[in-house]
Amino acid sequence: MSERATISANKSRDAIVCYSPTMITTNGIWQGEDPLDFSLPLFVLQVTLIICTTRMLVFILKPFRQPRVIAEILGGVILGPSVLGRSTEFSITLFPLRSVMVLETMANVGLLYFLFLVGVEMDIVHVIKTSGRKALVIAVTGMILPFLIGVSFSFILHQSAQYVKLGTFIIFLGVALSVTAFPVLARILAELKLVNTEIGKIAMASALLNDMCAWILLAVALAIAENEYWSLNSLLVITGTTAYVVFCVYVVRPLVLWVIQRTPEGEPVSEVYICLILSGVMISGFITDAIGTHSVFGAFVYGLVIPNGPIGATIIERLEDFVLGLLLPLFFAISGLKTDVTSIDGAGTWAILALVIVLASAGKITGTLLVSLFYDIPFYEGITLGLLLNTKGLVEIIVLNVGKDQNVLDDKTFAIMVIVAVVMTSIVQPGVTTLYRPARKRVAYKRRTIQRTKPDGEFRVVVCVHTPRNVPTIIQLLEASHPTKKSPICAYVLHLVELSGRASAVHIVQYTRKSGRPAINRMQAQSDHIFNAFQNFEQQGGFVSVTPFTAISQYSTIHEDICNLAEDKRAALIIIPFHKQQTVDGRMEDTNSSFRMLNQNVLAHAPCSVGILVDRGLNGQKRISQNQILHHIAVLFFGGPDDREALSYAWRLSQHPENNLTVMRFVLGDNGLKTTTESNSGQEKLTVETDDDREKKLDEKCINEFREITMNSPAVMYMEKVVNHGKKQ
Repeated sequence: MSERATISANKSRDAIVCYSPTMITTNGIWQGEDPLDFSLPLFVLQVTLIICTTRMLVFILKPFRQPRVIAEILGGVILGPSVLGRSTEFSITLFPLRSVMVLETMANVGLLYFLFLVGVEMDIVHVIKTSGRKALVIAVTGMILPFLIGVSFSFILHQSAQYVKLGTFIIFLGVALSVTAFPVLARILAELKLVNTEIGKIAMASALLNDMCAWILLAVALAIAENEYWSLNSLLVITGTTAYVVFCVYVVRPLVLWVIQRTPEGEPVSEVYICLILSGVMISGFITDAIGTHSVFGAFVYGLVIPNGPIGATIIERLEDFVLGLLLPLFFAISGLKTDVTSIDGAGTWAILALVIVLASAGKITGTLLVSLFYDIPFYEGITLGLLLNTKGLVEIIVLNVGKDQNVLDDKTFAIMVIVAVVMTSIVQPGVTTLYRPARKRVAYKRRTIQRTKPDGEFRVVVCVHTPRNVPTIIQLLEASHPTKKSPICAYVLHLVELSGRASAVHIVQYTRKSGRPAINRMQAQSDHIFNAFQNFEQQGGFVSVTPFTAISQYSTIHEDICNLAEDKRAALIIIPFHKQQTVDGRMEDTNSSFRMLNQNVLAHAPCSVGILVDRGLNGQKRISQNQILHHIAVLFFGGPDDREALSYAWRLSQHPENNLTVMRFVLGDNGLKTTTESNSGQEKLTVETDDDREKKLDEKCINEFREITMNSPAVMYMEKVVNHGKKQ
């Protein structure tokens, strides 16, 4: 060791670790040096190992519908003393005590910026206004029972931690059992397609308020952790923390609003302001740490006062990938390195662990269910809401780490509570899927069609949009569909947004809000642009009402959102863009490989008629005056239910004074009919002939009704062509 070696004491293990502050980078293996003896190469190897382990677990647990936080916690546990760390050679080589300080410092820096991002994502004012008293009561009641259960078990677990004041121990254990992880819950709701449901909105609002209560209790616990009850030091900590919150609300927030006002609309925020705000995260953490509250509390409050708008968008776009993808897994790895499952010894301790899991889950569900029934929420939805609010993970791990750093929790209690967090979170998504998401069974003969829609009734359409490029053609199609006072059009505009692996709570929450709020990211700005175009059409179009929705899901399952919306709104038609779009030279090219499978899934599961919109620029139009465009519409009628449905929609289009309709019916000639008849025999022949006869009768009835209705219309032309297996007569 170097003579300039520094001695550091690890309080939790009473170990003395020596390290050299000059041994950071190596001169290379050719000089006979071991890279793992130096801080930087060892840190890089540790980060690589942590990322690879967690990503592998994410892939393994994906079929079991587990959130990413579970894989990250388990990854840390596997690398820790519970599994691989049991090997002395592994722990000394890859995770020596001298490296823990560097790794934990970087993990806490990532945690600071993550809690800052969580604060930016939250909009307390919006939640209070929209959710009101119901979410607040559910949040508080859902905390009380688990908190009391934590208090009960704290008396048992405190026997092994007599050096810690009972009051502090009670608060930490109660908060850890009663808290709900808002970021993890938002992701689970998106994957379960519950974001836009009433239960999803209540769950997110309750989780947000639950988090706020948890941070307040944590601040109080930290204030008394190192001091006697109601001592002068404790009062100074609470007073200083309150002063910091007031400073952020009345000084920092107005300054950020001033920066937003100075930024022209549509222009990026100055790099100087962004750097100052990001530096403020570190300063906030330093201030609250100096006051006596944990640094993460300062970063969280600082993020809360950052208003939604271009600054929030820029910050999230810059930080999110780096923090969530690289730095945050380090924090979970550190938590895993601190988790020693072998410290849970004896059948009695494991029995306590099982009892904590069962009672904490039951307490949260029971408290939530009682309030839900009071507000007339159905029984199963109340249980589902309680299950959702059992989501642990991130926030609980933060609370537990703070408690362990403050020597409030010993190794056994810490390991027990980490296992509780993993188990309680892992049962949420499968449990809710089983309880609340039964597959809808749709009977084919009950499907709604345009033919069954009353001519003088409301015409309901679900319009699917991928990008703003789809908007002009869809609006022209709706306008050409002839909305009138007797038969208005109700369009449910559904913006399809892919749920990527990096989607955060801010993306999910912001999409659930009504338009008119500032867009905080590119995808939300795109949604606002799409919805504004349709709302302008609604204001100018007369008898058209537009209701915007956003579906956030993976493309492999997003067809469920489309079909469920059509089912709930009793739509007669779903309009969805073709998977190819026209290029400059007139060719058609694929836009996204997932769009074709999406369209096929919609066709297979839709509860109503489906129209695939192929956008070729509406070349069949002709301008007859400055404000008048004549559209020429053609229907090729071969027969069958699809063609009859197309003819029914074409009849509606023909009612528009600026549309001309040509219907060409292809009739099978004698030779073609003879060939078809000879190709069948026996019972199969009889069945086919019966089906064909039935379809022919329906076709004739549909054509006759259409010709009768349009007999005196000069804008409609009907013709028939006789064919024999592709040859025109």
